[in-house]
Amino acid sequence: MNKKAVALVSWIIVIWICKVFLFSLPYKFTGHPDTQHIFGTIGAWMSDTFSQGFGQLFGQYGAYVVGSVELLTSIVLLSPILFWLIGLAGKSSKRSIRSQIHKFGGLMASAVMAGAVFFHLFTPLGVEVLHEGKSDGGSLFYAAVSILILGIVLFLINSRIKP
Repeated sequence: MNKKAVALVSWIIVIWICKVFLFSLPYKFTGHPDTQHIFGTIGAWMSDTFSQGFGQLFGQYGAYVVGSVELLTSIVLLSPILFWLIGLAGKSSKRSIRSQIHKFGGLMASAVMAGAVFFHLFTPLGVEVLHEGKSDGGSLFYAAVSILILGIVLFLINSRIKP
């Protein structure tokens, strides 16, 4: 795949990852009932499986930690836009480092979603999140799987590009 094709595919992947991460932030940072249910369920499982104190901390603060990592990942993934604009303004003579940033950001996104996939599969949360008699139809799980896979793809396709 040539550099332009890699860049185009990378940006399409980045847009998807950032859409999912950024649109979920209001839920994670405002104590939304669905978010409380998700992190509370995982926290209760952690309390029973590992440590009550750790489980309680995760149930209480996990959404903030995960949301912060997702925000940081989105900033990293979108940062080449800023570097491109600086370059356009004649402030930088360096070549684009988009591929290196997207490679690293892909790993960050995959790491976060590996955790999400694990919790969906191996805790009472389940693939299909049920809360107050409503089901998400597995949408959270499938979004997590898509980002896990696409983050790896982002890393791999950008690993072949030299800045």
